[in-house]
Amino acid sequence: MRVAGDVSAALADGTAVVALESTLLAHGLPPGRNRKVADAVEDAVRAAGAVPATIAVLDGRLRVGLDPAGLDRVCDPAAGLAKLSARDLGPAIALGRDGATTIASTALIAHAAGIGVFGTGGLGGVHLPSPGQASSWDVSADLDVLASTPVAVVCSGVKSVLDIAATIEVLETRSVPVLGYRTDSFPAFYRRESHFGVPWRVDTPAAAAAVIAEHRRGPAHSGVLVANPVPVEHELDAALHDRLLSEGMAKVAASDVRGGDVTPVLLEHFHTASDGASLDTNEALVLSNVTLAAEIAVELARGG
Repeated sequence: MRVAGDVSAALADGTAVVALESTLLAHGLPPGRNRKVADAVEDAVRAAGAVPATIAVLDGRLRVGLDPAGLDRVCDPAAGLAKLSARDLGPAIALGRDGATTIASTALIAHAAGIGVFGTGGLGGVHLPSPGQASSWDVSADLDVLASTPVAVVCSGVKSVLDIAATIEVLETRSVPVLGYRTDSFPAFYRRESHFGVPWRVDTPAAAAAVIAEHRRGPAHSGVLVANPVPVEHELDAALHDRLLSEGMAKVAASDVRGGDVTPVLLEHFHTASDGASLDTNEALVLSNVTLAAEIAVELARGG
């Protein structure tokens, strides 16, 4: 593992640090825009008083904190970075590959480096059943990692293309506390609300930090999920969202797309068919989440 100098110094002196994933940059945003978002996200963390630590695998080494050249590599489509979940870290390291880390792998690496707060976009979850199926066995590794890794993840809930009810049930079963930030409804990524509530609500970063700190003092070893709705002014229009979701699901049903390829196909449809509106929403919610993550990390560093 190679930890950047500013991240290492911050961890040594107790300054707040926020982990950031790289899959969003390498696979979730179009070229050009992804590099601008990379800088904007890190700047937002710094503005809130914390040190950003974008995580990736480069040249077969875990990298915690990237310099501009490292961010350039992550954002360059010609670099061909693999998408690395938790199961992929060993092969990528052993074979000397480059890869962008998902929420699952980012959380694991962050914890190994001593970072306890992670800001991202939307958590992975339980996929909706394919047509003709009663249920789905496709469950994101994000949930298992969150259940066993004491990292606080700030996100905008899960994407509406997933089975939100089943995802919430898995989080409950795996003893992951879910905190709604200034909301009583579990957010659905592009939309501020779903049909499901949250078990606990917090209204300040200090309150969220207090819950996280107390949870870590207890017997559980799970992380904490802080569900932060997309800013109201950036929420995707409801009618547009529902149309895009219906079209996307029909597109998947008519193809042989399965497993981990389903969500990227659906999101690509959202991006192209909305004329970029969903990209604007995605960028806004990520910036909001990393800012909140930094504020929580600052409170934890103060002893919250």
